[in-house]
Amino acid sequence: MTFSDRVLSITIYILLSILAFATFYPFWNALVISFNSGIDTMKGGITFWPREFSLDNYKVVFQDSRILNGFFISVSRTVVGTFLAVMCTAIFAYGMSRKELIGRNYYMIFCVVTMFFSGGLIPTFILIRELHLFNTFWVMVIPGLISVWNMIIFRTFFQALPTGLEEQAKIDGCGYWGTFFRIVLPLSGPVIATLSLFTAVYHWNDWFSPSIYISDQGLLPIQTMLQQILSSNIMTEQMAQADSAAAGRMAAMKSVSTKSLSMATMMVATIPIICVYPFVQKYFVKGVLVGSLKE
Repeated sequence: MTFSDRVLSITIYILLSILAFATFYPFWNALVISFNSGIDTMKGGITFWPREFSLDNYKVVFQDSRILNGFFISVSRTVVGTFLAVMCTAIFAYGMSRKELIGRNYYMIFCVVTMFFSGGLIPTFILIRELHLFNTFWVMVIPGLISVWNMIIFRTFFQALPTGLEEQAKIDGCGYWGTFFRIVLPLSGPVIATLSLFTAVYHWNDWFSPSIYISDQGLLPIQTMLQQILSSNIMTEQMAQADSAAAGRMAAMKSVSTKSLSMATMMVATIPIICVYPFVQKYFVKGVLVGSLKE
């Protein structure tokens, strides 16, 4: 390497290191505050390590039945919503990928239009209410069953599969459903893994739609509860929202504050979805590229 190449490489590594630090530090700081005494946190100055290590914040979080129920709702929504959304989108995309489908170009235009224009919040709210989905678990699942963007990726991937496979399946007596479930779906592992992760992240992180369509506190996911906690700046409000056991525990613990409790709740809501990434990371580039290129 020449001198200029070395200077360029060093500069790139420095810039990437600064970017990585700026990206990772907010998460690390929130983790540190969650393990720090709440009263000490109020003094400020918490940077890289807890000044007064404490597990009281997590004790309050895991003793609050509302938060545990919200965590269960989030997990249930993510698992059920991801499975149904990926399956429905894949089935829809397989139908759209068939050349023998009459009028598929017009159907595609209708689908693409929905990517740029929506009915708006108020008409959608009225529709949800008229469908009797308001204040139900399924209001977090059914509206997101079909993603046009994911459908396009699926469709392009299906179109790139060798036509001989489906022809052979038809000769062996498979219909469209048999071909899809026995031939097409088993060959779609990378794109399914990638889009499943994207869908799971959406369901796990979504707090807005439950805050609009759900008023029953027992159906709120943990992300919506976290948003409510972060919006609260008064300790008494925090205690009033907790159940009696957690409120008593919080009142007895002098080391718990609103900020430290918020950070602990944030970690509980964030770490599970982060743990999923290492297992499907290898499918990212392969899955998206295979579903986005067409020969």
